[in-house]
Amino acid sequence: MAGDTSDPESVGTADASPGSTSTVESAATAGFLLVVVGVVAWSTGEPFVFPSLGPTAYALATGEEGVPDRGDVFWAHVIGLAAGLVAFHGVVAAGVVETGVETPSLATFRGVDAVGRGTLALAGTLSVAGTTLGMLATERRHAPACATTLIVSLGLLTSPRDAAVVVAAVTALLVVEFVGREAARALVDA
Repeated sequence: MAGDTSDPESVGTADASPGSTSTVESAATAGFLLVVVGVVAWSTGEPFVFPSLGPTAYALATGEEGVPDRGDVFWAHVIGLAAGLVAFHGVVAAGVVETGVETPSLATFRGVDAVGRGTLALAGTLSVAGTTLGMLATERRHAPACATTLIVSLGLLTSPRDAAVVVAAVTALLVVEFVGREAARALVDA
């Protein structure tokens, strides 16, 4: 049963009323999952914290639709990363459509002409379609990967170094979740 602390798989799940122990545990767990990547981001100056990690932490902490399979989470983010890189570099950075700026991105969206905005929108559209296709074809489903693909295809994390950071951050989040869940299991079994 979700929220039953005698079941280590349900520790931190949120099916209880607001303010309940289960809800507070889930909130604390979601925040805790980002501590390691947050410290790494702070200490290295690299973007180890990015928007799609929030929904991933939420899904892992609450288990509202069952605790996601770690392999699905990892591979879905990799699929999203790959689709985003292909869309950004194939459409935006390659200059498939002339935008009037060197390389438009979400960060420069308001300063980009209509053609540039359209190019970014096309890259985003293609990346979400590609990510969805990839996740369904491989049966590695994790919706927050569609946020990862948009982050990349809209020009926010587009270099090989950024790609390595995304993979490392997702891996770190999953390791923290695994270690935390195993520690909870050990405490329950003790």
